[in-house]
Amino acid sequence: MARSTSYTAVAVAAGECTHPPRPLRTSALPQSCPTSSGLVRTARVRQWTKNVLVFAAPLAAGRFDPWSLRMAAVSFIAFCCAASSIYFLNDILDAPSDRTHPAKRSRPIPAGALSLPVAWTVCALAAGLALTAAAFTTGAALTAVAAYLALNVAYCVRLKHVAIVDLCLVSASFLLRAMTGGLATGLHLSQWFLLVSGFGALFMVAGKRYSELVALGGDAPRSRRVCAAYTPSYLRFVWIIGAATALLSYNLWAFEVSASAQTGVPWSLLSVIPFTAAVLGYAYHVDRGQAEQPEDVVLGSSTMVMLALSWAALIALGALHV
Repeated sequence: MARSTSYTAVAVAAGECTHPPRPLRTSALPQSCPTSSGLVRTARVRQWTKNVLVFAAPLAAGRFDPWSLRMAAVSFIAFCCAASSIYFLNDILDAPSDRTHPAKRSRPIPAGALSLPVAWTVCALAAGLALTAAAFTTGAALTAVAAYLALNVAYCVRLKHVAIVDLCLVSASFLLRAMTGGLATGLHLSQWFLLVSGFGALFMVAGKRYSELVALGGDAPRSRRVCAAYTPSYLRFVWIIGAATALLSYNLWAFEVSASAQTGVPWSLLSVIPFTAAVLGYAYHVDRGQAEQPEDVVLGSSTMVMLALSWAALIALGALHV
């Protein structure tokens, strides 16, 4: 009898009973993996590479001391949190329209893989973390991060649908990244640095819109409503102006620095070569309608990566007066 009872208990535990097994309750399944995946996808972690711009000013100035590097790193973290907060807000507000879009409907929030309460909570937490991190640098850097958040909230709510204004606001976001690196480390930002950063950003943003029009054609307004207000010829005009002004400003800066350099090697002038080649290479992708994702153009090309590393090395050598 004891043996029979024992066998019965084991059979029931193993599922060898006459009744069909009960379906596993959804609540019993581990939800952390889908939720974590949705959080990472919505945060656009890959696009954090844009935030390396905060290191541009300290690099150009040769500020490699521990304090400057620490301030730049904290600024980088602040912008990663701020950018992710804005991505969450954008996907929350666009969820109804994204559900009818052939590509965007697979995003976690429109697809229902990430609930709105969780998305709103993470959005607020990320913004709070961004401001908290920036507060550990300088007041000017904190103001820049707060301005970034304010501009992008306005962009998500309304201004991304206003032609020309959307180009200016996205360009300003890139400029704020570059400026914050200098503000956090107490550097004076020259007019050349601001011109190169601002017009370089305009070049990339207009190139992105141009690529969307070229690649998607008449379907571009379905992906981004503001595209209906643009023509390829106008956007080509804008990105050419951005590229030309950034190149001219960079060359003027390089000649100015070279004239006052205390070393026999004109590192700043030599840096013009990879910088120009990188701009021309990026323009090549824009012209072919392949620059919808700027980070893919830069990181997806070994040539672009090598040019970026070469430029950074030349700038560092010049800043160190080698």
